[in-house]
Order: sequence, then C-alpha cells, then structure tokens
Amino acid sequence: MNTRMVDWDLAVSIGSRVAGEGPQVTREVADQVVSELRDDANRSTGLVREFTGLVAAERTAPVLAVDRPGWIRANADGFATVIGPLVDKIAEKKGAPTGVSLAIGSRVTGAEVGLLLGFLGSKVLGQFDPFHEPAGRLLLVAPNIVHVERELGCDPTDFRLWVCLHEETHRVQFTAVPWMRDHLFSEMSAIAETVEPGKIFDDAFGRVSEAVRGEGSLLDLIGSPEQKEIMDRVTGVMSLLEGHADVVMDGVGPSVIPSVAEIRRKFDRRRKGVGTLDRLLRRLLGLDAKMAQYRNGARFVRGVVDKVGMHEFNAVWESPANLPTKAEIADPSAWVGRVL
Repeated sequence: MNTRMVDWDLAVSIGSRVAGEGPQVTREVADQVVSELRDDANRSTGLVREFTGLVAAERTAPVLAVDRPGWIRANADGFATVIGPLVDKIAEKKGAPTGVSLAIGSRVTGAEVGLLLGFLGSKVLGQFDPFHEPAGRLLLVAPNIVHVERELGCDPTDFRLWVCLHEETHRVQFTAVPWMRDHLFSEMSAIAETVEPGKIFDDAFGRVSEAVRGEGSLLDLIGSPEQKEIMDRVTGVMSLLEGHADVVMDGVGPSVIPSVAEIRRKFDRRRKGVGTLDRLLRRLLGLDAKMAQYRNGARFVRGVVDKVGMHEFNAVWESPANLPTKAEIADPSAWVGRVL
C-alpha cells in the first residue's frame, strides 16, 4: 500500500501538538476516570443487548481509555487503512509523483491531515474503530470526556455512562453483526476498483489535500454513476449505524441515567456533527453535504420500530441485502415493504 502519499508519522506528530494534553488532573483522578469508563463500557454491553436484542459476546473487542495523542495515532492508522486502496489507485497514474516530489508532497499532505486530526482529537469523546484487527476496538478519550462534562456542568457519573452507551452500541453493531465490517470496507474498496487512473487529475496531492481541508472530495476525482451508487449505499449504512446508536442511547438512558434529559439538551447545543472516524470519512469522501441523511437515520429506526417493533427491525442486520438504501432511510415504510 502506497500510504507514503501521506506522511502519517508527521500527521500524528503535528496532530498531537495541535490537540494539546487536555484538562489537568491528578494521577489519582485520572486512574479513577479510566476505571469508571472501562466499567461503564462493559456495563453498557448488557444494556444495549437488552434494549436491542443484538447479542455481542462481551469483551470481543478491547476497550481502551486513551489520551489525545493515542486517539490521533489510532485514527491515523485507521485512516490509512480506509483510504489505502484509493491512494494506491491514484499512484498508478502515469506521471504520479515519485522520489523527492513524493517525499515533499507526502509531508505537505501529512501536515494537513495532522491539523485535522489535532482539531478532532481535542473534541472527540469516543469511537468504535471497526477496522482494527482482529475485531475492532472501542476508544474512549478520557481527557475530552472530563473536559466536556466540566464544560457542560453535567454529573460526571451520568455523563460517562451516557457516552459509553453510544459508543458501545457501535461496538455491538459490528461484533454482533460480523459481516458489517467486511461489507463496509468492501464498499470503500469498490470505489477504488472502479477508478480509471487515466482520468484522475494530475495534481493528486492537491486533490487529496483539498478533500482533507473540506474544499472538495475524492469524489471529484471519480464521481461516475457506478461510484455514486456505491456512495449512496455507504450513506445508507452509516445513517443506519448513527441513527440506531442515538435511538439506543435515548431509549436506555432514562432507566439508568437520572440526568439524561439534561445531558441531551446541553449536548445537542454543543454537538456539531463530530463523528470521529466517521467525520474523517465524510470529509474525505464528500459526505459532509449529506448530514441530513445522518439525522434521518434516527427517524428511520424509530419509524420502523414504531411500525413493526424492535424484533422485526433487527432483520436489517441479517444480510447486506437487508440494509436500507439511501431512499429508504427517508421512507421507513418502503424498507418494511421490501424486507419484511
């Protein structure tokens, strides 16, 4: 994989400096926060199972409480894995940069990726990284959780469990539905397979950099009807995953988190669409313009569950053929009519 089109080590170094260390706490407090987050994540497995009916073996994917540099390193690795096939395809183009040109370009792009990772690394609370071998991993960014709970004035015990419920739902989605990880990655790889190197812009570094900065997307390099069809399917899947997590969090929360309504109200005012690796994917792949699809994800899940119940809704996890299309996300009745 020609991941050297991006200098990932430089990206991590710059990102870590940009993110900073976060709030200052004593070693005793830090240890207590880490212990509580791990316990909350493990507790959430059963809560999610009871609410959704999805059975994921406990501790199949590790729970890691990390600092900001740890999150940045993990996401640089994940980012490289996801975009690797497309970068390789870009590199196949005749006249693609090599030697000194490659080294300079990779550092420029690495610096820009680092700035993005640094910005997100100071804000992200947690994520499930499905692409880490062998079964993914759950990352909880302890300093950011402490920072936000203080900033919002939330009860720390309630807020930490609330965050863990959302992220644990993603862990359950990928571990209880073992084909989901390979399916999502295969969709991303399928885009690269349809790329014709001769039609890619000459300024590969410039286009990748623009995509990272949000000034364009890698779809500007491809964008054929076939590729857009793939992206519509990816949008449907990611809308489902995010919407399902929100529904679970709101459904479970009132029974175990006394101040959940206050937390949701305060957090929604703060929320700006940060979705960790999902945010990186959306920016790079031009999905920022599709935020309505993510908001519609929760409406889709609620619409189906209200109509047929959670047990019947879970047919969505049986096979890739049962996943909602982009159009069905906005029309739950159409999905019910096709699948059930």
